[in-house]
Amino acid sequence: MYLIAGLGNPGEKYAGNRHNVGMMAIDTIAARHHFPPFKSKFRGLYADGRLGNERVFLLKPQTFMNNSGDSVSELATFFKIPTTNICVIYDELDLAPGKIRVKRGGGNGGHNGLRSIDPQIGTDYLRVRIGIGHPGHKDLVTRHVLADFAKADQAWLEPMLTAISENAELLVTGGADLFMNRVSLLTKPQPEKRDRPANPPAEAPEPAQLTRNPDKPEGPFAAALRKLKGLD
Repeated sequence: MYLIAGLGNPGEKYAGNRHNVGMMAIDTIAARHHFPPFKSKFRGLYADGRLGNERVFLLKPQTFMNNSGDSVSELATFFKIPTTNICVIYDELDLAPGKIRVKRGGGNGGHNGLRSIDPQIGTDYLRVRIGIGHPGHKDLVTRHVLADFAKADQAWLEPMLTAISENAELLVTGGADLFMNRVSLLTKPQPEKRDRPANPPAEAPEPAQLTRNPDKPEGPFAAALRKLKGLD
């Protein structure tokens, strides 16, 4: 059994925030792989389904970000899911918007959700970091993460969430590196196509035919030209 948790804050007020991109990913995975409706338990919302041949729990903690570990540890303990079978998806300030990185273990990088999770389950879990960019100054961080994604962000956000959901099975089959490569490839900006000229140059006209039309009188110039060409 496996657990994939997406971090964020509960409620409609925060649903579109940058800080909630982990929960957005969980929702797209659930929809793509036909998980049943989420249930309320373990201080979170969870769904029990399958990715490939593996039984997987999807979890959206409802404890607010700073206490995410309470929900993750409760579900993991109840179903006896080892830390190595847990994956956490969350926002990353130190990655450019639209970038994704996957690794196992490591520090919390100052992320409050991980600060809550690490003491309760250990650090040997898989982390999927989704870049949301840094506002440029630490005093602006809270406002940045608790603001909704900008309209311009939708150009990369929707394709990334789709790519994550389509390749989610790799997160539980040991294909984490392949998962990251595929998502990165699917969300790589495509080179702009050059527009074709609005008015392409006209093709050269066909040379005038010098055959005589018996139904139309010939002018003197046409008659002379025919003689020069030896057509008469």
